[in-house]
Amino acid sequence: MGDISKDIQSKFVSNKVKALINIKYTANWLNSRENEFFKPYGISPQQYNILRILRGAKDRIKVQIVKDRMIERAPNATRLMDKLCDKSFIKRERCEQDRRVVYVKITKTGLELLTTIDNNKNLSFLENLTDEESAILSSLLDKIR
Repeated sequence: MGDISKDIQSKFVSNKVKALINIKYTANWLNSRENEFFKPYGISPQQYNILRILRGAKDRIKVQIVKDRMIERAPNATRLMDKLCDKSFIKRERCEQDRRVVYVKITKTGLELLTTIDNNKNLSFLENLTDEESAILSSLLDKIR
């Protein structure tokens, strides 16, 4: 099991500072693992998030709604969606009444990709935690925000 003090060879002035550094360090570690995990699928973690949002929507939704629902607010969300369109994972449609409004919808190919990813048992990066510990961690993270 890791210990942030040993991992970065540092001492901390308080447990709160240690916790903050640990959160940032762990977030970076998770990002690296996510990037490695999604690389063989040809998508980024942010693109995966977009696909999940669209699958949950079940029908076409406005691009702005997708941006609002993203876990990691990406200023390049439109470019991420462009790449998903190029790979035929999503489909884009302009609103007939207002050409400024754009809708997106997940395609059958996008749904198949998500099913493949869902079936990969290596998606969980929290395998060292029990269900109860995961609930406690989630609760503590909610409390921070």
